[in-house]
Amino acid sequence: MPSTRVAFAPAAPIALEASRLTIDYQGEGGTVRAVEAIDFAVDRGDRLVLLGPSGCGKSSILKAVAGFLQPSGGAIRVRERLVTGPGPDRIVVFQEFDQLLPWKTVVENVAFPLRVARKLPAAQARARAEAALGKVGLDHFIDAYPHTLSGGMKQRAAIARALASEPDILLMDEPFAALDEQTRMVLGEDLSVLLARSNKTIVFVTHSLVEAVFLADRVAVFSARPGRIKQVIRVEEQHPRKRSFMTSTMSSQLRNELYELLHDEIRKTMAESSVSTAGGHAP
Repeated sequence: MPSTRVAFAPAAPIALEASRLTIDYQGEGGTVRAVEAIDFAVDRGDRLVLLGPSGCGKSSILKAVAGFLQPSGGAIRVRERLVTGPGPDRIVVFQEFDQLLPWKTVVENVAFPLRVARKLPAAQARARAEAALGKVGLDHFIDAYPHTLSGGMKQRAAIARALASEPDILLMDEPFAALDEQTRMVLGEDLSVLLARSNKTIVFVTHSLVEAVFLADRVAVFSARPGRIKQVIRVEEQHPRKRSFMTSTMSSQLRNELYELLHDEIRKTMAESSVSTAGGHAP
C-alpha cells in the first residue's frame, strides 16, 4: 500500500510518522489483526482525525503512538525517535470521566503529574496548573472536587492536565463521546480555539462526522477491520473555527463525502458482527 502523507503545511517538520504499522491482538478465536501495514506522517502543528467503523483499530493506533501497546509490525517515530514506550512528549486524553482523582481538587489533579512525573516544585506545578485551567475556562473551579463538576467540566479539567504537561503531541481518544450532543458541539468550538492558540500536534479519534470535520486539518478514513487508510480528506478551513462552519455548505459536503466513504465499511463491520454473534462469539 502506498504511503499516505498526512500534512497541513508541506514544509513543516514531521512530528509523528508510522511506517507499515501493524497491530494484532488475541481474541477468543485466536489472533485478530486490527490494523494492517499503514503508513502516515503528521506535520508539527497538524490536527489529524482518525475516523472509521468500530473495530478498525483507531484506538489501538492511538495506544501504540502513546507507547501503551507494542505493534506487531512496523514502527512509530516521534521527531525521528523510535517509540518504544510511554513518554512525556505524548499525552492521552480518554473519554472516561474517572481520569481525575476524586480526593484531590481540580488544581491538585492538574498539578499532580507535574510534581510526580516532571518533578516540579509545588509552587511551580500549581502555577502551571492554574494557567492551564484558565485556558479551558475552569479558573473559577480550581478548588472544586471532581464530583461537583459536570461531565463537560471534567473533560475540560482532563484536557487542562494534558496541556499543563506541555507534550509535543496530544492524543485524544473520543474525549467527548460520553457527553450529550449539544455539550459536544460547544466543547468542540472551545477546543478549536484552544488548539489554535497552542498549535499542538493532535491525533484525535472519533465516530462523529460533525466532530471530525469541525476539528480536523486532515481526516484519515479507515476501512473495516483490518484497518487500512482508505482515503485522507483535507478540511480547508483555518482554526479557530466558528460555529457557523458547522452549518456551512462546505461542512455539509465534507460530512456527506465522509459518510459515502464509510458506508460500505460500516456494512462490512455489521455483517462480520452478525456472523460472529451467530457463531457464538462476541463481535
